[in-house]
Amino acid sequence: MPTQANVVPPSLVNDLSELKRRISALELAPVPTNKFDRYPPVEWAPQSRPPVIGNEWSSAGVANATGLTFDRVEVKFITDYLFAGKREAEIRLAAFRHTGRAEREIVSASSVLNLTGSTKRATGVVVMRWVHQIPYGWDYSDDTTIYTIELQHRYKSGPEYPKGQTIYAISAMEGSAINGNIVNWGYKQDDSGKWWWVPTYRNGSPWAPDFVTVPNPDPGTYSISPMHYCVGLPQSRIPEADEKGWAWTRGTDSAWGRAPDITEPYSKI
Repeated sequence: MPTQANVVPPSLVNDLSELKRRISALELAPVPTNKFDRYPPVEWAPQSRPPVIGNEWSSAGVANATGLTFDRVEVKFITDYLFAGKREAEIRLAAFRHTGRAEREIVSASSVLNLTGSTKRATGVVVMRWVHQIPYGWDYSDDTTIYTIELQHRYKSGPEYPKGQTIYAISAMEGSAINGNIVNWGYKQDDSGKWWWVPTYRNGSPWAPDFVTVPNPDPGTYSISPMHYCVGLPQSRIPEADEKGWAWTRGTDSAWGRAPDITEPYSKI
C-alpha cells in the first residue's frame, strides 16, 4: 500500500497539541505587575500539637496559591512550649496539588528545619523563605487544578511525659462505690506469713494494699500558629530563597536537618 506523503504521525500530532497548550498557558500566565502576592492562610489543624497518626507530617496552616505570580514565598509563624531535649519540632513548607479528589498530591517540599526551643518557655518567631516549584499554579491541560502551600510539622523529640509518683496504699478504681461494705481495720496475715494492717469487707475478706501510681500532670504539647502570612515576592526582595529553603528564628534555637523529601509519610487529610 503506498505511503501518503503528507500524513503526520499520531505521536507528532500529540506533541504538537501539547506544545499548543503550553504556548497558550504561557500567553495566559500572569504578568508580575504587583510587588507581592497575597495568600491568605487558614488554620488546617487544632492549636495543640500532639503526635499525629504515627508522627507523620501534619499541616498547621494552608494557603491557596493558585494563580500565583512569583515563585518565591515568605512565611511567618510563631511557636510556644518548645523545650530543648523534651519537646522539639520539625518544620517544613510543602506544595500540594488538589484535583478535586479527596486526597491531595505533594508537589515539592523544603528542607526540614529543626526547632529545638530553649530551656525556658519563650514565644518563638520563625520566618521561612522558599522557592515553591509550582508551575504557575495550574496544569497546562487542566484549568481546574488548584495548589496550596502548607506549613507542616511533626515531633523531632518528645513530648516527654515525666514518670508518676508510686505510693504503697489502699486503692480502688476511680468512681467505684464502697457502699458501706468496709466495717473495720485490722491485722491480716498473707500467705507468706506477713501481717498487714488492712480494711476488711463485711464478709471478712481483706482488701489488700498495693503500689499505686499517681500520674504527674500532663506536660502538654508544643504549639505552632497557623501561617501569620504567606506572600509571594520577587527575587529582588528575597534573593536568599531557594528550593531547599532559608529561615530566620528568634526565641527558639534552630538548625537545618534533612534535605527535601516528598516521599516521607504525611497526613492525607
